[in-house]
Amino acid sequence: MQAFVKLGGFIQDFCESHNSGANNANADFKEVLARAEQQNGWFTQENILHSLGHWAHLLTEENMGSWLAQYAFEKGKNAKVIGIVMAGNIPLVGFHDFICVLLSGNKVQAKLSSNDTVLLPYLAEQLIGFEASLKDSIQFVDGKFDHFDAVIATGSNNTSRYFEYYFGKKPNIIRKNRNAVAVLTGNETKQELIALGEDIFRYYGLGCRNVSKIYVPKDYNFEPLFNALFEYKDIIHQHKYANNYDYNKAVYLMSEFKILDNGFLVLKEDESFASPIASLFYEQYDSLDAIKNLLEDRKEDIQCVVSKGLLASEIGFGETQKPGLKEYADGIDTLDFLQQL
Repeated sequence: MQAFVKLGGFIQDFCESHNSGANNANADFKEVLARAEQQNGWFTQENILHSLGHWAHLLTEENMGSWLAQYAFEKGKNAKVIGIVMAGNIPLVGFHDFICVLLSGNKVQAKLSSNDTVLLPYLAEQLIGFEASLKDSIQFVDGKFDHFDAVIATGSNNTSRYFEYYFGKKPNIIRKNRNAVAVLTGNETKQELIALGEDIFRYYGLGCRNVSKIYVPKDYNFEPLFNALFEYKDIIHQHKYANNYDYNKAVYLMSEFKILDNGFLVLKEDESFASPIASLFYEQYDSLDAIKNLLEDRKEDIQCVVSKGLLASEIGFGETQKPGLKEYADGIDTLDFLQQL
């Protein structure tokens, strides 16, 4: 655990020096950020630093101690090789799986997404610098996995069928498409709606924890929401986002869909969860009891729910992209899975 705490401190020091504009910011780390952005235009410096800053916050002695206290790891148990197929939609999206495997005493054999091959190897290199024995427990592969005992694979509904075909005979966690949703009542404060914008726009909406759909009461007044989201208007200056906004808006208009538009986000009434980039789906509800039932029926498609006083498991406004160490993707306890091997 101590190596991860040291890594958290290393990341924290870099983020603080980088954000302050200090000349002593780690030059190698800065170069890694630049290469990551060159490789993937969605990985802006701001978004990479947001991800790194969040991990620096999590990787403290207190946070990790509280997280790991609920598990009893078997000492002397033979290490298993765990294949991890990582997504590349947002920076370091597979880092939680990575640290779970190592903390459970097992070995990582990771296949990186072609969209994110820079950040994790660099952090792994630093981790090995803090704990040399981890060198034999970390391997990055380009092609197929070599010998492996279990698999954690993250992808789309389409790739999940591929994963199940190739990995189905091994113990596995196979993740499919999920999205975050928000339930609004019309009683939200302006600050809460501004915070919701963080859930919508962080990482350009590409994460499974990004809010891609909102539920609103019938006759909902969208003006306060649009006014609050205007805080994020500068997102349209990112050319990849702007291209998606123009394209999706044109498609909706040509298809004669009824849309709401504020110049950088298109709202479309739709029963689906996964809205395209620069779009947000919405659906109207009759009662909060009805929406609770709907969310329960569709829970396999939902990563998390943003609301206020609706559900015991709800996420607060502005918090979806700040998951804690105990918040496992798809609600599957990764460390418990690894313990059972």
